[in-house]
Amino acid sequence: MKKIGIIVTDPEDPTAIAFGKACQKNKIGHQIMDLQKAEVSTGGRTEWHIGKTDPLQFDAIVVRDVGAGAFEGVSFRFDILRQLEEKGVLVVNSPSAIQNAANKYYASCLLSNKGLPIPRTKVVQDTESAMEVLEEMKDAVIKPVFGYKGMGIHRIKNGMDIPTNGTKQKKLVPEQIDQLLEQRGMLYIQEFIENPGRDIRAFVVNGKLIGAIYRTAPKGSWINNLSQGGSVSQCKLSTEQEEICIKAAGAIGAFFAGVDLVEKRDTSNNKVDKSLILEVNGTPSVAGIYKAWGINAADDIIRDIIKEI
Repeated sequence: MKKIGIIVTDPEDPTAIAFGKACQKNKIGHQIMDLQKAEVSTGGRTEWHIGKTDPLQFDAIVVRDVGAGAFEGVSFRFDILRQLEEKGVLVVNSPSAIQNAANKYYASCLLSNKGLPIPRTKVVQDTESAMEVLEEMKDAVIKPVFGYKGMGIHRIKNGMDIPTNGTKQKKLVPEQIDQLLEQRGMLYIQEFIENPGRDIRAFVVNGKLIGAIYRTAPKGSWINNLSQGGSVSQCKLSTEQEEICIKAAGAIGAFFAGVDLVEKRDTSNNKVDKSLILEVNGTPSVAGIYKAWGINAADDIIRDIIKEI
């Protein structure tokens, strides 16, 4: 009997649970595992164990979450996934695809090199350059390269730091940039795109669009992430948007992906002018699309994995 391993850190995570139920529905064995419990023995012959489980027994492994933490620990867990791939286990998404998506700088380059539309982006390593870019862009967002859930983002508009919660704006001072550079070593600065107060999360599985949702920011905020209080509603993509999303997932190398689009608004007539890719998520939650549409993305993912093994 074919068997799938599901890598999670929180067994109560709705997406992890959905993967398990999808395996049961499709009559395939599965086991939930935490890669933070992995141990490796080497010296002649290499042996891997996740808890007490030999991961080489699985035909495929679905990665929901490898866990955060110190650089060496995260690198070790990705190394294990790469080694399992080399041993013939299908890993979805592949460690390279997850890393491509997680690194906003590298992902932007991959997307741009494929001719896909992204906001104007500049990456710098010193305060003077950062201040010049922010002044030139007028309205920009400083994002952590490895950030998630909309955390650690700063919007700078006309020299003012715009908070996400509607509190009073503050004038940006170079010392703030100094502090960010001390923490991050570089700054990823992206033009803020005027939009209808929402963005789009589209779900692509194995080269096919299975659905999309609008994510709308709560009142007083400009961040649309559901984890930051955003709400979901149904979205139907245009043919052009669908094509952009499928190509974006392919550029990252993702078997399944959440592709985030922003609709650029023409300020002269308040209509949507074009769609730009904000980022590609290589380990997306399936909760939002299920809430909006009743679409079980986990079922699509597991069904298509079974076809591959």
